[in-house]
Amino acid sequence: MAVPIAVLDCDLLLYGRGHRTLDRFKLEDVTDEYLVSMYGFPRQFIYYLVDLLGASLSRPTQRSRAISPETQILAALGFYTSGSFQTRMGDAIGISQASMSRCVANVTEALVERASQFIHFPKDEAAVQNLKDDFYGLAGMPGVLGVVDCTHVAIKAPNAEDLSYVNRKGLHSLNCLMVCDARGVLLSAETHWPGSLPDCTVLQQAALTSHFETELHKDGWLLGDSSFFLRTWLMTPLHIPETPAEYRYNMAHSATHNVIERTFRTIRSRFRCLDGSKGTLQYSPEKSSHIILACCVLHNISLEHGLDVWSSPATGHMEQPEEEYEQMESMDSEACRIRQELLLTHFS
Repeated sequence: MAVPIAVLDCDLLLYGRGHRTLDRFKLEDVTDEYLVSMYGFPRQFIYYLVDLLGASLSRPTQRSRAISPETQILAALGFYTSGSFQTRMGDAIGISQASMSRCVANVTEALVERASQFIHFPKDEAAVQNLKDDFYGLAGMPGVLGVVDCTHVAIKAPNAEDLSYVNRKGLHSLNCLMVCDARGVLLSAETHWPGSLPDCTVLQQAALTSHFETELHKDGWLLGDSSFFLRTWLMTPLHIPETPAEYRYNMAHSATHNVIERTFRTIRSRFRCLDGSKGTLQYSPEKSSHIILACCVLHNISLEHGLDVWSSPATGHMEQPEEEYEQMESMDSEACRIRQELLLTHFS
C-alpha cells in the first residue's frame, strides 16, 4: 500500500496565505533582559515601534505581509544591534535568513519614511532657547544651535569602476553629516554622501547649508571643527590662538563640540551594524544610507524613551578616517567679525 508523502509548502511556512500571520514569537513570553540581550531594546520600546510602524509593515503589497509587524521589527532590531543575520537570531523568532533580510528592508523603509518626524531642528522660540541654554551649560559657549561633524560608515564596493566611495584610507564608505543637541539628539542627518568627499565639500553641498543660509539664523550658530570653513552660522576654532580670550574660546568650543563625537560613539556602540566589527554593510550605497538613517531615527526615539546611554567607544574596524585637511580659514569678513565679536563679548 502506497503511503502518501506530505509535501511541505515552504512559502506557506514562511509567509502564510492571504492575510494570515504566523505568531512565531511572543514578547510577553520572555523577559526584558532577554529582549535587550538579543534585540538591544526592552519590551515597551518594541511595543512602541509596533504601534508606530505597524500600519506600514502590514501593507498587503509586501510579500512578507504574513510575517507580523512585531516579528519584522524584532528581526530588524536584531540586525541593527548585532550587525549579523546569524542563524540563532532567525531561529529565535522562527524565520529564515532570507526572511530576516526582507524584514530589515521593510522596517528600514518604514523608519526612513518617518525620519523628518524624529530628526529636525526645533521651531518654536522656547525650544530654540532651551537648545542654547543646554549648550551654554556645557562649557559657556553662547548661541549654539547644534554641533556638526561627519563620520564614515563602511560599505561594500558598489563596483570596480566607481571610486567615488573610496575614502582616504582606501576603504569604501559613506560620509555622513550629522548635527546633534547637547544631549546627543540628532537634529539633522545626511547619510548618503560618497566617502571620497572631504567634510568641507559635504557641508558645502548639503541641505543643511541651504537651510541655514536661507533661514538666516542670525540669533545663533552651529559649531564645527577645523575641517569646515568659518561661516556666519558656523563657528570654528581658531587655528593659532594667541590671546587668553582666544584660548578660552577654543577650549569652550572643543568641550562643546565633543558632544557629537560622543554621539557617534553611542550610535556605533548601540547599532553594531555600523561599527565595522561584522564587516561592511553588504548593500548598495542607497540601501546602506537608508540603514544608517533608520538607526539615527531609532537613536532619537530611544532618547525620547529615556534610554539615554553615553557609551564607551565602539571597537569596530571602521572609525572615521583621520582627515589630513588643511586648516579651513574663511575669507568671509562678516563671519570673521561675528567670531571676533563673540570673543570680545564672552571670552575676554
